[in-house]
Amino acid sequence: MRRWVKVSVSAAVVLGVGGWIATPYAQDWWLLRTACDGALPVDAVRELGRDGDHFKDATSATHEELGDYGCSVGFDGDDVRDDRLLETEAYTRRDDVDREFMTVLSESGFDRVGPMADGLPGYVDKYGALQFLVPCPELGKDDEGRQRKLLVRTWLGRDALRGTPAAYETAVALTNSASDRLGCGAAPLKAPGGDAAPTDPQEDPRTVPLADAGDTACGWALKAGEFKTSQWRVAVLMNDAGPVGRCDLYARDADSGEWEPRMWFAAWYGDWSNRLLAEQQRREPDARTATARCDGEAANFALSADKNVPGVGEKEKRKLLAAFAKAQAGQRGCTELSLGG
Repeated sequence: MRRWVKVSVSAAVVLGVGGWIATPYAQDWWLLRTACDGALPVDAVRELGRDGDHFKDATSATHEELGDYGCSVGFDGDDVRDDRLLETEAYTRRDDVDREFMTVLSESGFDRVGPMADGLPGYVDKYGALQFLVPCPELGKDDEGRQRKLLVRTWLGRDALRGTPAAYETAVALTNSASDRLGCGAAPLKAPGGDAAPTDPQEDPRTVPLADAGDTACGWALKAGEFKTSQWRVAVLMNDAGPVGRCDLYARDADSGEWEPRMWFAAWYGDWSNRLLAEQQRREPDARTATARCDGEAANFALSADKNVPGVGEKEKRKLLAAFAKAQAGQRGCTELSLGG
């Protein structure tokens, strides 16, 4: 009789656990704990998906011999237009990394981009995906003697709450996990913490008075001394660690009085960017460009500007490009700086 009671109690416990696991809350908990090979920060992902009713599925695949990794998480909800909460793609092969850059940057390279928080080696592409590029010390160098790198692109769905610190926390965790799974050996990244959140490149960027930009990655524009600071504002669309970035300078429109972008200064780091520069010079033989060598690879800089910028002629534009390129090269320890045109 005593033995029957013990078996019954055990059966009740199993049924109780099974019943708990069958609840939607427990299913969500279990899915998030196991999705993306256990790399997800559960609370952060819950924050990203709080507009949904529950999380419904997850996939992941690692092909270390091919140098790629991917994972995704889906969610459901009455008001959810897209059931994809997040997707991550990671690559270590040079051709794959270069292809990703050329996919999100058009032939001119002056696509909308968003800056990462200071210190993070990445940028937000025009689709709103967070792109991180980190060196892979465990993978050595490629056939051309260049340090192999890992590119991790994390895209958050249309109904995910993108503009929150949870987006950084999630994307950083997935980048660190991809490095481990692909044998990259990159130093682990840390989310910026606090209220730092990714910006949406499709929204008008926040600008600051040029006089207040001295401590930013676009502070060179103030130090160049070519502007009346009260007449200009700057959108800081880069940090000092990302592979892509811009400084956009704004002046008031004479008719509307609105602040409008008038000059766009772009920096692209890596041999992949030579194609952007070649295309720009093909379109404009007298294009305002500059080149350098940074960490054993090419770095390219370019200026696009309105034809008529009040108080800024062609000579001044080239001086400004030189100031921009020199500031970038100095910040990153680049060599062989050469100004085109």
